[in-house]
Amino acid sequence: MAIQSRKKIKKYRDIIKGKIWLFPDNVDTDAISPSQYLDNLEASLEHTCEIINKNFPKKVKDGDIIVAGKNFGCGSSRETAPTILQEKGIVAIIAESFARIFYRSSFARALPLLEIEGISKHFSLGDQIEINIPEAEITNLSTGKKYFSKKIHPILLQLLKAGGLEEQLLEELKN
Repeated sequence: MAIQSRKKIKKYRDIIKGKIWLFPDNVDTDAISPSQYLDNLEASLEHTCEIINKNFPKKVKDGDIIVAGKNFGCGSSRETAPTILQEKGIVAIIAESFARIFYRSSFARALPLLEIEGISKHFSLGDQIEINIPEAEITNLSTGKKYFSKKIHPILLQLLKAGGLEEQLLEELKN
């Protein structure tokens, strides 16, 4: 049985502010969504990312943001990984690069992702951040420095605004 999300996907906002969690290169979907808990949402939430930061499952808060190195979401193609992160309250992820399947699954779930070379070197755990999604502008509120990533493709931005692929398809079927 696949994990089903309990939370409704948060309504899209152009500007997101939150506290960051700093993750390394090559965070794989096995760390985000451990295989031994794939059929149990509660257990998945209790153990997500614990091999990266043992405090993450207990201390992550609604509205937090992940800043990571290269190849975030690599490994097995678990569609549950973005769901688990959203269930824990993660509202966006900024990384140097993403695994392609994780990238697609995240936008399908309306989880904003931004890619920017070297970004993880400019943040520390707990920094406050502001993201302007349509402008792809990232501000480290703790230092005042601004960074810019490549803008999200208009089709993917529309998916975010619609609330994800399922919501967009349901809306299209009504028309």
